[in-house]
Amino acid sequence: MALSTVNEKGEIENQKSYCLDHSPNPGKSKEDIVKYIQEHDTIIGLNANGLLLQDSDLSNKKFYGCSFIHCTFSNIRSQNLLLKMCIFDFTVMNDCNLLNSNIIFTSFSGSTFTHCLFTSSDMIQDNFNGIKAYQSSFDDSDLFNSRFINATLVDTSYRNCNLKKTLFYDTKRTNVSFKMSNTREAAFTREGSNLVQNTEPDAEELANSEPQQEAQK
Repeated sequence: MALSTVNEKGEIENQKSYCLDHSPNPGKSKEDIVKYIQEHDTIIGLNANGLLLQDSDLSNKKFYGCSFIHCTFSNIRSQNLLLKMCIFDFTVMNDCNLLNSNIIFTSFSGSTFTHCLFTSSDMIQDNFNGIKAYQSSFDDSDLFNSRFINATLVDTSYRNCNLKKTLFYDTKRTNVSFKMSNTREAAFTREGSNLVQNTEPDAEELANSEPQQEAQK
């Protein structure tokens, strides 16, 4: 997982690169890549594997075909971020807000999200297999044909989402809300949807069912 090399002109070079652990000057390599991200609005083919990026604003930036495997993101703020065909496998994201993002054909497999917001985003055909999400939100987002297979979801919400063809096979869910989402269009088992059989009714549903039970008695 080599890092991209940034030359003195601030351009990515296709010369021999090193992973962060074997870079001749890892501190400078990280600084060069962080500076490159900060100074460019459109970023293509960047390899930033193993990087730590924190306290940054990525609003309106566009990433195409970039790799951020095993990266750590902390306190990232963004509006209108574009990610297309990027790889974020096994990343750790803490306190990150990626609002109104456009994330297409991108992989977050095996990543961990804590206190992260992906609300009001288009996240089409993305790979979230094996993620762990804690106190995070995908509310008001389009998750068409994305995959959350074997994911662990805790205190995480998918309210008012488009879940058409979204896969949630073998997920572990604790206090997860799908309210106002088209869960019948998603697949929670390999046999089909049937989310109702796998979740407990919320407080509103319980309140509405009690008068009916009394009437039947």
